[in-house]
Amino acid sequence: MKPSRRVVVYHAADCSLCARALEVVAELHDELAFELALIDIGGQPDLEARYRALLPAVEIDGELAFTYFVDADALRARLV
Repeated sequence: MKPSRRVVVYHAADCSLCARALEVVAELHDELAFELALIDIGGQPDLEARYRALLPAVEIDGELAFTYFVDADALRARLV
């Protein structure tokens, strides 16, 4: 049995790209077994500095995997 993968989505309010990325990740979360953390960077200066220009930013097991857009097929391929 493969260990569960951890996906972290960094997002912000009023970010249309973030909203779409969250939809894609949520759909795959329903399909595949992986740990999911959603982190709103708003009001967190360290996260704002690190991720604001990359939003949405998606990490898989601590490695930055996607910025700006999340392709469902590419995400699926990285998780299986």
